[in-house]
Amino acid sequence: MKQIISVDVTTRRVDLVKCKTEMLVVGRFSDAGDPGAVIMTLDKALDGGISRLAKIGDFTGKPKSYTVVYGEGRIAAERVLILGLGERKKATLDTLRKAAATAASRAVEMKVKHVSLALHPSFDNLDAEAVGQAIAEGVYFGSYRYDEFLTENSNSRPRSLQAEVLDSDASQIKSLAPGIAAGAIIGRAQSAARTLANRPGNVIDPPALAKAAQEMVRGLRTVKCTIFDEKKLRQNKMGGILAVGAGSRSEPRLIVLKYSPAKRPAGNLPTVALVGKGITFDSGGISIKPAADMDQMKLDKSGAIAVMSAVRAIAEMGLPIHVLGVIPSAENMPSGTSYRPGDIVTTYSGKTVEILNTDAEGRMILCDAISYAVKQKCDVVVDIATLTGACMVALGTYKAGLMGNDEELISQLQKAADDSGESVWPLPSGDEYADEMKSKIADLKNTGPRWGGACTAAAFLRQFAGSAKWAHLDIAGMDLFTKPSEYASLGSTGFGVRLLTTYVMNLVEKKQ
Repeated sequence: MKQIISVDVTTRRVDLVKCKTEMLVVGRFSDAGDPGAVIMTLDKALDGGISRLAKIGDFTGKPKSYTVVYGEGRIAAERVLILGLGERKKATLDTLRKAAATAASRAVEMKVKHVSLALHPSFDNLDAEAVGQAIAEGVYFGSYRYDEFLTENSNSRPRSLQAEVLDSDASQIKSLAPGIAAGAIIGRAQSAARTLANRPGNVIDPPALAKAAQEMVRGLRTVKCTIFDEKKLRQNKMGGILAVGAGSRSEPRLIVLKYSPAKRPAGNLPTVALVGKGITFDSGGISIKPAADMDQMKLDKSGAIAVMSAVRAIAEMGLPIHVLGVIPSAENMPSGTSYRPGDIVTTYSGKTVEILNTDAEGRMILCDAISYAVKQKCDVVVDIATLTGACMVALGTYKAGLMGNDEELISQLQKAADDSGESVWPLPSGDEYADEMKSKIADLKNTGPRWGGACTAAAFLRQFAGSAKWAHLDIAGMDLFTKPSEYASLGSTGFGVRLLTTYVMNLVEKKQ
């Protein structure tokens, strides 16, 4: 398999006009009479080439727009990519992140191997470290391409991209550098997540996912990886995971990543469990799905991979907080050994569940994993899963559903979503929804009525959280780009890596 594009993000102190590079990148707002010092300096050196574009209406700075001006020896850069940033008053960190992603994406498409970014001066009202992080995350996100199964001759994209953030002021470079370093760690983790999620079911099954988790944390002394095979799952009576995996020739697994920081955590920091759904392929089982778009069900492991990658990023940054990654994994297939509608399953918690639909399998593996995290005395449990089509009906492909039993935790995740650019929207999951999940012949049933499916699914999971603070992220609809955009290639989004990592970073920062 071909190596995914290698990316490196650095800093350099240099005057923009004297910057020798294949492509210099700057940004312009659409509502600014003053284009800013960066644009004005370049425009002067280019004999008014940029201002002429604005004057004739060829470039207005609207969102998603971009244009290229060639240096032609007037400046050291071969070309200048000017990105539209939209209205200044609406600009956020995610505006910057997407601008950096657009620049990286254009660089790959144009086969540019060295790109120099001077986007940050347009965002001087934002924290420099956060700005640096957003730029680095954007570069990794935009440059990503999943083409490891294409032959070399069918794709001539660059093998690597060297990106640098420029400024003539050494103190500004120093302010940006810590954020760039953190953003590079998160960006690499998200790219790794996208690759694993994109790999098909004949490449990634539960044992292969467990091996990938071991590889992901290899060399990190602060992370211990424990794998529960089928024998150990039976010994621990993890009936939910075992039931879902019963129809496949690939045995189910429970993957546990325990991060113990080298540096002693600050007082009163919680032990956080991140729980991710790892269905490596979801046919629906006996309650089989329609054939249309079933190929996308290789992405039903996206929550699991987000957790694996977030733990990797947290460990690489050495954050002083205890984190437990819990990843239940199974392949949901129809066969003579599959679990059936009408079955009653005893879960790890001891609660019994009546199976009404084998395609409601995610909650069956997650309930065992949540119970395991609670038994490990985690104070906070956050699960993430491509769980319900109902959430996608409610929120489309723009936001993940957020539900939970603690308002402070929900607020913290909303803040992390704003900071990371991975959007969420709160939905209810209270007692009225839990009542819909009660069975007459078991403690619970695994599906509820037609309406409010995302909320009833979350209410089901809530029954396994015990006294822990718990939140649920339903990322159905957020896991996949069905077509490329100006800043992203099609395939897995890696959604959740930035959000979960940022949530943990914010917890640590609040206590320091």
